[in-house]
Amino acid sequence: MKADKNRVYVFDTTLRDGEQVPGCQLTTVEKIELAKELESLGVDIIEAGFPISSPGDFQSVVEISRAVSRPVICALTRANRGDIDAAAEALRYAKRSRIHTGIGASDIHIRHKFNSTREKVLLRAIDAVRYSRKFVEEVEFYAEDAGRADDAFLAQMVEAVITAGASVVNIPDTNGYCLPDQYGAKIRYLMEHVSNIDQAVISAHCHNDLGLATANTMAALAAGARQVECTVNGIGERAGNTALEEVAMILQTHHLGLHTAINSRKFYEVSGLVSRLMHMPVQPNKAIVGRNAFAHSSGIHQDGVLKHRENYEIMNPEDVGILESSIILTARSGRHALKHHLEKLGYNLEQIDIDEVYGRFLEMADQKKEISDQDLFTLIGK
Repeated sequence: MKADKNRVYVFDTTLRDGEQVPGCQLTTVEKIELAKELESLGVDIIEAGFPISSPGDFQSVVEISRAVSRPVICALTRANRGDIDAAAEALRYAKRSRIHTGIGASDIHIRHKFNSTREKVLLRAIDAVRYSRKFVEEVEFYAEDAGRADDAFLAQMVEAVITAGASVVNIPDTNGYCLPDQYGAKIRYLMEHVSNIDQAVISAHCHNDLGLATANTMAALAAGARQVECTVNGIGERAGNTALEEVAMILQTHHLGLHTAINSRKFYEVSGLVSRLMHMPVQPNKAIVGRNAFAHSSGIHQDGVLKHRENYEIMNPEDVGILESSIILTARSGRHALKHHLEKLGYNLEQIDIDEVYGRFLEMADQKKEISDQDLFTLIGK
């Protein structure tokens, strides 16, 4: 996994962290359908579930392992052997499997969640990784609440679990607490203070409680992380996780020298599938896949886009699976946008007094929020 230093591995947790959203639980059949789409999208790792949590989750991991062949199938556990046994059993049909085990790294979690000490938690972390390695080649360790953990102790934990056999170490900002410079500095500190850091991939798992999940993930990549843990549409616990489509398109748009295996042209399709299966609408102004992401209603913007798309679009809508930009007719629209729509409807503009029609269009637009094609037919008198 370390061969290409510029390769960013995409770990999708839509089926695990994403499904923790209240009311978004999927059936096993729905999970299989989505897992196959994630495989087609090009994700590297699919976190299929938390097998010990319920019989349904266990069976979903089993069936996804059977149905999907290219991505690594990952199962979540806590740092105890019962969880790990269940994960290993659920992963028995996976072509490539990974156990994702871990424990709290912050003093808040150590004291108030585990009622323990740093020393005891460290021993549990080491044991969980060693035990997991008895079942799978790939073990990923998560240092829960790493965003609020003491850097020196976190470095000690990371070094210990790599020595124990973890090939990926996840540094979660579990509560979405960090600012980008803080999270990036934390990753950089680990890169500089963990002696065996070259033996593992560092992973960024960020939550969006302050709206900073994507920014924090990009800060982690800049500091040396090479795996990103994301969900489609940014769904997930509380305010959600890092949105897969946002990170992928930032890398594609900014040419940072980093690359993924993601087929971005499937984003709109997969986003819609997740939204439908989980009964969770995508907010209209959601970056990349929202209904308004490539829609223009201001006359100035419409004129600029119609003259040259890149005036107001930094991405080609086709690159994320959207056929074309939308020019929405509202009271803010200009003559250029009106002409554009009339031409699309087949009208010969040489036979139309555009100034007169535009005046009547504005009167109509003041009464309606949005003008449809049918409204234009009425306006022209046909």
